[in-house]
Amino acid sequence: MSASGRIAGLVVLLALGVAAAGALHAQSTGAAAPSAEEREARRKLDAVRTELKALAAEQRATSGERSEAEEALRAQDLALAAIARELHDLEQQLSEQQASHDALDAERAKLEAALREQRAALAALVRSAYALGRNEELRLLLQQDDVAAVARVLAYHRYFQRARVGRIATLDADLARLAEVQRAIADAVAAIAATRASRDAESQRLVGERAARETLVREIDARLADQRSRIATLGRDEAELTRLIERLRDVFADIPRQLADDRPFASGRGALPWPLRGKVLIAFGSKDDSGRSSSGMMLAAKPGTNVRAVSHGRVAFADWLRGYGLMIILDHGDGYLSLYGGNEGLLKDVGDWVRGGEAIATSGSSADQKAAGLYFELRANGKAIDPRSWLARN
Repeated sequence: MSASGRIAGLVVLLALGVAAAGALHAQSTGAAAPSAEEREARRKLDAVRTELKALAAEQRATSGERSEAEEALRAQDLALAAIARELHDLEQQLSEQQASHDALDAERAKLEAALREQRAALAALVRSAYALGRNEELRLLLQQDDVAAVARVLAYHRYFQRARVGRIATLDADLARLAEVQRAIADAVAAIAATRASRDAESQRLVGERAARETLVREIDARLADQRSRIATLGRDEAELTRLIERLRDVFADIPRQLADDRPFASGRGALPWPLRGKVLIAFGSKDDSGRSSSGMMLAAKPGTNVRAVSHGRVAFADWLRGYGLMIILDHGDGYLSLYGGNEGLLKDVGDWVRGGEAIATSGSSADQKAAGLYFELRANGKAIDPRSWLARN
């Protein structure tokens, strides 16, 4: 018998032991009160319902927490959208300001070129005037036959000097104005860039918070899924326990009257008949290849040998069980069970009443048994006990 098979089978056996504990003795003595099995089932049902109620409250709280997280995500999405819109507008403003700045740069270049040209022309006039000397106007006047023409030449000379000086002053004023506008644009660009950097930082912060919030939502969803799974499991447990309680109200109603005179199972300790005569191949507590201790004993038997009940009781299980092959389990009341595994055939069905020494199965070899024979085990309140201290000495 494999260790994994025994573990899987043990779960079933423990469940049977708890579910059936004490029921037979309470019913067979004619007590009107609910059986120990029914009381245990009701206790479990109450516990399941209490846990269901607490779990439902926990799920409501978790759902509320998820709603809050979703609302926070929505608010963060809206904030990110607003920042994205603002960043878009800031980029557009930066582009417009940069275009204005570039246009002013071009205009300033033109003005500076014109200013250089005017200053060069004025410098030429100054050098010309210096070369002519202070009496140049009189010399020009004496060289002209037409006095009016001479006067016009002098007037033009003075006019061009004044015009160039005025043009230079205008260009200087324009350049000063451009410089002021450029400074204002530079300040605006710096302010926009600072605002954009601030909004970028805010956007990154919100992105980080949103990622953390999404992680929280995933964790909450996992908790909700776990809670839903637990609620579904508890719901199935509740339904199963409810059905069990209903069955328990009738399951022992047909107890034969003569069983009321049978002695309690515990009173037969040391005197129980063996399920069959055979050599003990594996003793209780011996280790197998995996190091696990045997919960029962293995008896050598020829295939087809009758397997007999060690005491009166009712069949609680009669089917194939992983790790044990064909198994029949008798409930003897007061939490005592006897188990007979590795059978070739089963002679009784679940619910059948049997007397001590009555044939209940035929021994053989099962796919889960390494050798032909009978696996026999006794349990008290779900715990395996040594059969040798209960069976009569050979």
